[in-house]
Amino acid sequence: MAPTRARPYGSHRSVGVGHLVAAVALSVMGVVLVGDSILGLVTAEHPPIGTFDLFGHTVWQGWFMMAVMALSVPGPMILGHKKLTLAEQLHDRVLYADADMNKADWQTGVATIVGVAGIGLGWGWADSAAAIFVGVSIVLDGWKNLKEAVKNLADRRAATIDGARPHPLIDRAERVAWAEPWVRHAGARVRDEGHVFHVEMFVVPHEGADVTVARCCALRDAIAALDWKLQDVVVAPVDELPAEVHGGRSGEHQTGEE
Repeated sequence: MAPTRARPYGSHRSVGVGHLVAAVALSVMGVVLVGDSILGLVTAEHPPIGTFDLFGHTVWQGWFMMAVMALSVPGPMILGHKKLTLAEQLHDRVLYADADMNKADWQTGVATIVGVAGIGLGWGWADSAAAIFVGVSIVLDGWKNLKEAVKNLADRRAATIDGARPHPLIDRAERVAWAEPWVRHAGARVRDEGHVFHVEMFVVPHEGADVTVARCCALRDAIAALDWKLQDVVVAPVDELPAEVHGGRSGEHQTGEE
């Protein structure tokens, strides 16, 4: 077995716990918003919006409310988009959840504008209805992040930042191993360690192939050179691939792990 770099185990747990906390906070925020809005809709609460005198003219306060909320929308929208881009590049799930928080912020601002405008038109239910719509969206984002946080803490196979599919680096790493002339077959077990991945590359050598430490080290270095996220790579020669790592296609949960 080729020598490895030290595993960033603490980083894995701290990032995983941070993602879990952010997901819970996002979910709670959405649930509270939906619950409060449903209560307001059921009790038929119609928040009054008064007027004030400005240079001898009577002005409806709703115009100023909508103007202030409109000014508060671009900031979180732009910041959230930039955070999302960085989260994908850095493979940072905490930053990804934070981008969803920014999304919730600007959506709440838009819902407030819609609600105030609705009240101005005499639709007393508009404020609560808009808030329910946004709240449901926040709850769904929170639930998505919560599921991903729990799965990652359970050492599931490394996935893309949104959890939609196995991470493409798994396939790339296996192809590097398959390309070695002394390797008959290869399969990787890849753990998400927060920002980086821990790769256990199991290789079945050709019959009679000379499996040396130098060859294993060269393969390890070739895999690590694929991407900065592959910082911890193990190459293990075996006579048969474990079922759970075969081609990285046997499901997202990697069994037989400690």
